[in-house]
Amino acid sequence: MRHTRGALIVAATALAPALLLTTPAFAAGQPSASTAVTATSQTDGTPVDEMDEHDLRIAILRILADEDSGLRVTREADAALDGTVEDMRTFLKTGYRLAQAEDDSVAIFRIIGPSPDTRSAVYREAVKAIEDNSPEALRAFLETGYRLARAEDDRVAVARILADPTISPALRAAAEDAIDGTPEELRYFLETGRYEVDG
Repeated sequence: MRHTRGALIVAATALAPALLLTTPAFAAGQPSASTAVTATSQTDGTPVDEMDEHDLRIAILRILADEDSGLRVTREADAALDGTVEDMRTFLKTGYRLAQAEDDSVAIFRIIGPSPDTRSAVYREAVKAIEDNSPEALRAFLETGYRLARAEDDRVAVARILADPTISPALRAAAEDAIDGTPEELRYFLETGRYEVDG
């Protein structure tokens, strides 16, 4: 069964444009992940209840083919494939959403780390998502909230650099460009750009 499943995963990946489910990626700068599956979110309009066994398997294999599917999603998807047609339907209709939420919670705890900066925007927004504890809130944080909160923290970090009266004119100019830029430009400046300027 495992060898057959591996071959089907490869096939499902190759046929991605024609498959039934869509799995949009995270916002720029974030790891990608699948979103929850609903009973009517198929590209051909077929509700999960009306899908045959082949289509159900392909839909689940596409989820497994996503390299960012977490441990709970992978475990539940494997169990559904090893079960009955109804097990597969149940996974696609409700199990995937709940398994993804558990994986999302783990991802958020990893982002804030074991010793979080409790004053940071990332921590503040992560705690809101965790306290809400709905699959939608957890996913929203990972897809957009984290990027925006980290940009807020990065602007504070760049502002601290600009507050230093001893920085070089070149570093000041680069920091001023970064603070007015996108979240990705802020991150690049803090991780790499400032060292290139002073290097």
